[in-house]
Amino acid sequence: MTSAAPPPIPRAAGSLPFIGHALKMRDNLGFIDSLRDTREPLIEIVLQPGTRTIVVQDPALIHQMLKALAPTLDKGRLYDKLGQLLGDSVVTATGRPHVRKRRQLQPAFAHSEISRYVDIMRAQVTATIATWKPGQSLDVREAMVALSLDMLAKTVFAGSLDDAVFRRLRSDLSVVMNGVGIRLMLPDWAERLPLPFNRRFDRARAGVRATVNTAVETLQASGHDTADMLSMLLRAIDEETGKPLTGDQICSEILTLAVAGTETTASVLSWTLYELARHPDIEARVHRELDEVLGKRPVTLDDMTRLPYLNHVITETLRLHHPGWLVTRRTTEHTRLGRWTLPPGTELAYCQHALHRDPQRFPNPLTFDPDRWNDPTQQPPPGAFLPFGDGKHKCMGDRFARTEMITAIATILRSVRLQLPQNHAVRQIARLTIRPHPLHMTVLPHHQPY
Repeated sequence: MTSAAPPPIPRAAGSLPFIGHALKMRDNLGFIDSLRDTREPLIEIVLQPGTRTIVVQDPALIHQMLKALAPTLDKGRLYDKLGQLLGDSVVTATGRPHVRKRRQLQPAFAHSEISRYVDIMRAQVTATIATWKPGQSLDVREAMVALSLDMLAKTVFAGSLDDAVFRRLRSDLSVVMNGVGIRLMLPDWAERLPLPFNRRFDRARAGVRATVNTAVETLQASGHDTADMLSMLLRAIDEETGKPLTGDQICSEILTLAVAGTETTASVLSWTLYELARHPDIEARVHRELDEVLGKRPVTLDDMTRLPYLNHVITETLRLHHPGWLVTRRTTEHTRLGRWTLPPGTELAYCQHALHRDPQRFPNPLTFDPDRWNDPTQQPPPGAFLPFGDGKHKCMGDRFARTEMITAIATILRSVRLQLPQNHAVRQIARLTIRPHPLHMTVLPHHQPY
């Protein structure tokens, strides 16, 4: 007796000849979110003529894709394009090169290194807050992008660059970071047009590479260890050649880290501050925990596990407002996914934002409720909650990122209060990440009553 053939994979409504779902993607987040209503485990969308993109919606199939099938998949068109823009890095590499790069970079994210980074992160948050004035209307997302970029740049280059060079690097990284989100959505030919946007992006990318290469050459010549991430990367050895990483290799890793890490961290910090302002009872509980655990001293790495409620607040933000709206993979051979067999070259995708709002796995999914994470025995099934991905391509900077977030939120809350204006409507905008827009909050003194 043979098993019944699986049903055909349905195509999402609204596909048009030649352009597929291009018009639907004008509201990209709304379109991807709407697919969940079909309750289909797999559903096809057309983003490029001639290429099938299958959105995987069932957590069990997502888990299979990221774990069991990982050796037979590469990362897909999105990461191909990221590699073209930023260079070959641990984020864009697949297969054996990915494993090799991951081993090279792992020491930079070790517990001992992150412990040193916390002081740098906290100092940068404190310096940023010092520029905020009571009564000021703060564009929170722009402030968090600037803060995240400064925290990352200071962590990577703390002792390697003088102030003038650092400011130039910071400016160039900002241009690259903003430009990547746009270029990822453009066809390749559009990058070659002589437009001011393209020229600005190319100049900034070249400026970052020149700065990093100069810093690498200077450090190599001096033989000094400046106790920052750049020194750590200089000590890394390429398993294939037995030699240290080149300046270009280090630059590609730093560029990708800046784009992938800064945007996501900034979005999560922005959404966290937004939800705390909307829920003064939750904000008050965080304050009580900080007072009980820290007293009057600053937050340290050892406190990351001593602040369970703040951790739950961050986790709930990663659920309700996950910054990632589409993660891709691509089959390299005939691949069995659940009951379906997919041919080589099939693009696969899943959406963390939609996945984390599924009412079947998360009761009252649109309610911000940090207490839903209190009971470790009541956690969602594999594949249903993926704040940092899963499998061999899981984000290797997850602990670094969470440390950044807790350090920033703890330091901000103990310094100022941020208040939402009455009837302030915030929308979700999906670009490189899902970000709040607009998000303006008023800076108040820390002791201002609720």
